Amino acid sequence: MKAVRVGNRLIGAGHPCFLVAEVGINHNGDLDLAHRLIDAAAESGADAAKFQSYRTEDFVIDRSIAYEYISQGQRVVEKQYDMFKRYELSPTALVELREQCERRGLIFFSTPTSEEGVKDLVRVGVPLLKNGSDYLPHLPLIRAMARTHLPTVISTGMGTLAEIDDAVNAFRDAGGRDLVLLVCTSSYPAPPEDAHLRRIPSLGAATGCPVGLSDHTDGIIAAVGAVALGACMIEKHFTLDKNLPGPDHRFSADPAELRALVQGVRTLEKSLGQSTIGPTQSERLGRRDFRLSCVAARDLPIGHCLGESDIAFRRPGSGLPPKAQEWLLGRRLARSIAAGHVFLPEDLV
Repeated sequence: MKAVRVGNRLIGAGHPCFLVAEVGINHNGDLDLAHRLIDAAAESGADAAKFQSYRTEDFVIDRSIAYEYISQGQRVVEKQYDMFKRYELSPTALVELREQCERRGLIFFSTPTSEEGVKDLVRVGVPLLKNGSDYLPHLPLIRAMARTHLPTVISTGMGTLAEIDDAVNAFRDAGGRDLVLLVCTSSYPAPPEDAHLRRIPSLGAATGCPVGLSDHTDGIIAAVGAVALGACMIEKHFTLDKNLPGPDHRFSADPAELRALVQGVRTLEKSLGQSTIGPTQSERLGRRDFRLSCVAARDLPIGHCLGESDIAFRRPGSGLPPKAQEWLLGRRLARSIAAGHVFLPEDLV
């Protein structure tokens, strides 16, 4: 399974998990807030910041369709068109945000909703594209992404395996080479029992793609656990304050939570280590001090024939190990030894 290169980063097995602060629409249409989110993401240790670059008309025609969400502890119902229109980002704003990400050492990328939106992002100079779960069946858009030859991330929320297979084939048939898939549960927030993290290795085996997690659960447990199952990328909604107005803030990670997620993932990566079985570097120092040797249970004279009652097992582990007891039984001593002496081959005739 080939790793995917994005800028100076590799996404895939054997490389540090690519950690994305999903700003999405949590900038609330305020570029100053967007800049502060980028700063906070960088300070929290994220590798990238992702936004959503769309034209509302690409996916909402009927302006009467309502959207219901919880914001600041209250139930809010408003027109989808009005809500999404409020959060649109212009191409000029995208350039500004990309430049801010570069200054802070973050990779900037975004989710477009049309072929023209893909072209906008190419002109902006993004190193990576993202196709959202709602657009998983939009094969023409996926083909347009593939034709850019940019690395692409496809989120698979709400998708069947057949739909995912269609998307992967469309990307590859259109000339796309570098593809990452994200397991995703498109519920906001997603209950833990709907996370199904075991899909991560299954999806990788089925498609041959590196697989990560777009996490909509509360907290960081699912995201950190996903890395243990092989997730090479984690995308987590990000906000400065869960109490800000808007549909996504309440289930997003704040800076303290994102920092804990980053630290948890990096610690877990160290803990995963290697699959080979044997003493670790730190354990090698303890084998002598903590393991047991065959020792004399009491003072024993020269020529004594060893029996079971003559042999005890004590620290340190510098002599014959306990399994050597059978070899010692019935042998005669070449010299007298004191109680507690660690048996060595030269003690015997």
